[in-house]
Amino acid sequence: METMNRRDMCAAMAAFAFLGCGVSEAQSAVASGDSALAQSKVFRFEDLPVKQNENGGWGRQVMQGTLPTGEFVEVHETMLPPGKMPHPPHKHRNTEFVLIRQGKLEFLNEGKPEPVGVGDVIYTASNRMHGLTNVGDSPALYFVVSVSHGQA
Repeated sequence: METMNRRDMCAAMAAFAFLGCGVSEAQSAVASGDSALAQSKVFRFEDLPVKQNENGGWGRQVMQGTLPTGEFVEVHETMLPPGKMPHPPHKHRNTEFVLIRQGKLEFLNEGKPEPVGVGDVIYTASNRMHGLTNVGDSPALYFVVSVSHGQA
């Protein structure tokens, strides 16, 4: 079996995260208690709505909903301009995986800065202070996969 490099692993994790069903179906699943995420689906990148952020970046909501196993999952992509943060450092009960597609970022992990780049995967544990800053000269692109028990 061929060994996966970090970029391949990042792509595989993103593809795994996209299993499920469409955004509207997933949102209605949360409201109705049904598990629309019980069926596999392809999320077409060009069909995902783009939302402009106050920091000059943008985001694409991929999906959110409750898995048949009970976990709430939310997936989105963010474009972060150079020198910007998506929001101030914070903590929350959900766990996150951040998959870096492009750019040079700094991950603030419990107050300790750590450099991250293309192919790296950040894991943020529940209720741990964390933040992200684009320290590069070009836009950074990354996917966030958020997992929690109940809606985050």
